[in-house]
Amino acid sequence: MTDTSAPATKLGRKRDHTRDPEILDAALDVLAEVGYDRMTMDMVAARAKAGKATVYRRWPSKADLVVEAVACMKKSDLDPSDLPDTGTLRGDLIAIMKPHNVVDAEKKLRVMAGLVSMLAENPEFSEAVNGAIVEPRAAINRQLLQRAADRGEIRPDADIEQLALLGPSMASYRVLVLRKPVDRAFLLSVLDDILLPAAGVREQTAAGQ
Repeated sequence: MTDTSAPATKLGRKRDHTRDPEILDAALDVLAEVGYDRMTMDMVAARAKAGKATVYRRWPSKADLVVEAVACMKKSDLDPSDLPDTGTLRGDLIAIMKPHNVVDAEKKLRVMAGLVSMLAENPEFSEAVNGAIVEPRAAINRQLLQRAADRGEIRPDADIEQLALLGPSMASYRVLVLRKPVDRAFLLSVLDDILLPAAGVREQTAAGQ
């Protein structure tokens, strides 16, 4: 009788993924600096000090690498379960304007700027980009605004959803269109001159700036 069983498959060496975080960070750095069109897999490999074969074997295309790198950005954002509670909306929003948070937020927006051409050609990636760059910060704003609503600090008819997107939207415009940095001074001006008045918060002391 003929043996029709499949031949035994040789097990190859297990892939080492320990360098993945470094390569993904390098991809984000290159993307923010040169944009998607000019970015190459070789540039990422050089930035991460990794072999080209390692990068190509792990990610078969530039798009695959970029999508995973952007998705990982979500993990570095503020933890919604560990937000400050100063007793006021202004105090809470200022408390999260720590230097490293501002730097991280601006890097995300520079990455978004680098993705413009990719999103134009691949609109199916828009949801992933929004989920990694815009939505995490909007979710935090939403939570702080809801807390302010619950204690009666903002107008009862305030549109929390729109207010939560106000800051991220203006920051995106500043980086993408105006090509200007998003620093603490800009964030404070958006907070005091636009967000708080729109939410119906009375003028508060500038202490804590």
